[in-house]
Amino acid sequence: MENKYTDLDQLKDKLNHLRQNHSDKVAKAFEIEYTYESNKIEGNTLTLQETALVIEKGLTIGGKSLNEHLEAINHQHAIEYIKELATQNEPITERDLLQIHQLILQGIDNANAGKYRNVQVLISGAKHIPPQPYIVPKQMEDLFIWYNENKDQLHPIELSAEMHERLVTIHPFIDGNGRTSRLLMNLILLQNGFPIAILKGDVDSRLKYYGALETAQTEDSKQPFIDLITENVRETMERIVKISEN
Repeated sequence: MENKYTDLDQLKDKLNHLRQNHSDKVAKAFEIEYTYESNKIEGNTLTLQETALVIEKGLTIGGKSLNEHLEAINHQHAIEYIKELATQNEPITERDLLQIHQLILQGIDNANAGKYRNVQVLISGAKHIPPQPYIVPKQMEDLFIWYNENKDQLHPIELSAEMHERLVTIHPFIDGNGRTSRLLMNLILLQNGFPIAILKGDVDSRLKYYGALETAQTEDSKQPFIDLITENVRETMERIVKISEN
């Protein structure tokens, strides 16, 4: 099972060797791109350049809502938080996850930031119906039991994809489930020496992403989603290697 990730492990080793020489500017550019794409998946209309101006210069973009600005700033804070957690090399806890969500919704929906939902939700356009709110705390507890049982058994890429899919399927929050799931995935990748993986927010990429998620949720077939995340990690690493070698 591990063998199919051998080339990615080798790519990671190469990348970590190259990383010693590349500047923080490259890492920062990828983080801003990640924020832009992750928010774009959820409907944020800031462009990549606007996202960079909001995060790096603190500028206000005319014609864009306050929430769109906050989504960019908050996401950057959440990235800083997962980077800090990754250096501690401790198992991820439910408290860590709630803190990631708190950062995502800070100033946007303070009443629900860092709290599980207490209402039933439906996901527009999806066949999967998330569980009733009273089941959510137990399902989240089970999720972290599963994580602790599997974190040293599965390859980090597979573990990150599984946790991403399992969390978004529970849909424990009123809002911010997608961004929180992708941050959780990337926290697991960072802990294991992989770079942040950037899922694209364009229409085609988004449809593939949601399609693979729905297959996992309604057909009990997780492999397409795991494969999608694996390819995504590969593409991100190959891009960073190419930039670092120039």
